[in-house]
This record gives sequence, C-alpha cells and structure tokens, in this order.
Amino acid sequence: MELLVWIGAGISVIGLIGIVWSIFAVARARKAGLDDDALRARMSRILPINIGALLLSILGLLLVLVGVILT
Repeated sequence: MELLVWIGAGISVIGLIGIVWSIFAVARARKAGLDDDALRARMSRILPINIGALLLSILGLLLVLVGVILT
C-alpha cells in the first residue's frame, strides 16, 4: 500500500502545479489591462483547468489517505 501513497502524492503534486499555473494565468490576464468581455473570455478558458487541477489534487490526497489507512 506504500505504492498507493506515492501515486497519490504524485497526482496531488500535479494538481497543485495546475492550481499554481491557473493563479499565474489569472494574474497575467488582470495585468494585461483587457476590457471586461475579453477578461471574462480568458477567465472562462482558465476556469475548467483550475477545477480539473483541484479535482486531481483532491483525488491524490484521497489516495494518500486510503494508502495510509490500509498500511
């Protein structure tokens, strides 16, 4: 079950990288000085990536939890 912990940690790190990327993408979009419609369009492209990264992070942490409980 130790392998399950390491796999979960890896998935969680991938999700964390996606969350950090989306934070920087939103910051770049705000600094670009876009009008309201263009900013909304860019945010609507970033939002699914952010939600997917959050889901990956949660699933990875759940795998770590299951691996620790089963060990």
